[in-house]
Amino acid sequence: MKRMKSLLMLGFIFVMIFSLAACNSTSEKPANTKPSAGGGGGDTKTEEAGTVNIGYTGPLSGPAAFYGERTLNGLKMAVEEINGAGGIEVAGKKYKFNVVSLDDKYLPNEAGANAKRLLQENKTPIIFTPHSGGVFALQVFNKQSDKFIIGAYTSEPKVSDVGNELTVRIPPRYDGYLKPFTEYSMEKFGKKIAFLPTASQYGKDWAGHLKPFWEKAGGKVVFESAIDFSKETDFFTLVTNALKEKPDVLFIGGPSEPTAKVAKQARELGFKGGFIVMDQAKFDEMKAVTGSYDLLNGAIGVMPLQHSDSPAVPDFLKKYQEKYKEIPGSEAGLNYIGMHMFAEAMKAAGSVDDVDKIIGAMQKGVENIPDNVRIYEFNKFTGGGFDGDLEVAAIEDGKIVPIKIK
Repeated sequence: MKRMKSLLMLGFIFVMIFSLAACNSTSEKPANTKPSAGGGGGDTKTEEAGTVNIGYTGPLSGPAAFYGERTLNGLKMAVEEINGAGGIEVAGKKYKFNVVSLDDKYLPNEAGANAKRLLQENKTPIIFTPHSGGVFALQVFNKQSDKFIIGAYTSEPKVSDVGNELTVRIPPRYDGYLKPFTEYSMEKFGKKIAFLPTASQYGKDWAGHLKPFWEKAGGKVVFESAIDFSKETDFFTLVTNALKEKPDVLFIGGPSEPTAKVAKQARELGFKGGFIVMDQAKFDEMKAVTGSYDLLNGAIGVMPLQHSDSPAVPDFLKKYQEKYKEIPGSEAGLNYIGMHMFAEAMKAAGSVDDVDKIIGAMQKGVENIPDNVRIYEFNKFTGGGFDGDLEVAAIEDGKIVPIKIK
């Protein structure tokens, strides 16, 4: 009897094991596929292919940290929108993006080291960097065996002029600002200018373009120096020395916050003239330091994004403010639209990692971005960057005034 009970129990256990196995085999489905949106015969599927890492190296600590964070915020916001809409479909496969960011403290050598790490550890087909020194450091090796595209958030013309086909300059070239900035400042204030830009490579190059242009227009440079914002926080001595030469105009620029402190200190020391503000600094962000636009009267620079008349801007401002609790400037806006254009280029290229094909499809990337993310009116990809209308503004009587460019 006991032997019979044991046999019955053993048989019951085998039946249960086989039943469970059968249930598992019929309930499990491949994790990497899902039905396509189309109808058809029901067996067409879009494969969930995985994640594309997008690299970022920029200043996330030190005096330029706010600048770096805002460029990164725009990039991350675009990625979150794309992923939230299901990612991108490329050659029948679905991909989502992941941003991998590293701090380079605004130092070119750190940017280069970060890029190599991003390539080795994350296989990033695109690496964004928001300073020209970082771009030049990456251009040394971005066309070697582990090729990658540089998402260059800099208006420095040289990053395009060197002929590196895998560099995409996102903002317009700053040499387009030389004429309107010079004409406005000379007409309003006079022809004597003092130079106090950032000491970065970008600042040196900007000054190197502006000086001969200013002099050719009949002006005179009465003082030349530069400010290392990574080391200096009090600009009293430099500004005092510049004002001793009685300039009509000060050429200033760099990250918005320290640039605003230079302008504020100049006013406190009695300067009544105008400011030419490099395009890296933004009026609305400078206002947070100066307290109002009144201290910046007579300044000319780029139009703040919030004052743009693009139809897509109000919705972008609302979404960004809800997420980051501040009004976005072009640091966020240009990296945001840049990422969307890269995503569209990947779709048009039929690849997420063939960088030559992606570059070849960048014009399609410009053309195909949805209207609701077109916060800048770019219409061409040419000469290694995006081209569109320059938006210039001055501050008069404490208000932003658009300046027309022919």
